[in-house]
Amino acid sequence: MTSPKQDQEDIVAQIEAELAKLKVADVLLHTISTVASLAYRRLSEQDRDLEQVRLAIESLRVVVPLLEGVVPEDVLRDFRQVTANLQLAYADALAG
Repeated sequence: MTSPKQDQEDIVAQIEAELAKLKVADVLLHTISTVASLAYRRLSEQDRDLEQVRLAIESLRVVVPLLEGVVPEDVLRDFRQVTANLQLAYADALAG
C-alpha cells in the first residue's frame, strides 16, 4: 500500500510527463475549438450574447494565422471557414 504522499508524487510526475509532451500548438487548437463552440452557442436565441460572439471572432482572426506552418493546412482551412461562418452569422444576428 502506498502512502498519500507517494500517491500525490506519482500524480505530479504523471502531469509533468504529459506537460513535457504537450505543444503550444495543441493547446491553441483546443482553445480555438472551444472558442468557436462558445461563439456558436452565444448566437443561439436561448444564449444570445453578440459581444461574446464578436470577441470570439476577433480571437479566431488573431490566433488562426499564428498556426500557419505549424499545423496541417486542412486544419487551418477548417478554422478559417469556421471564422467566416461565424462572421456571417454574427452579421445576420446584428441585422435581424
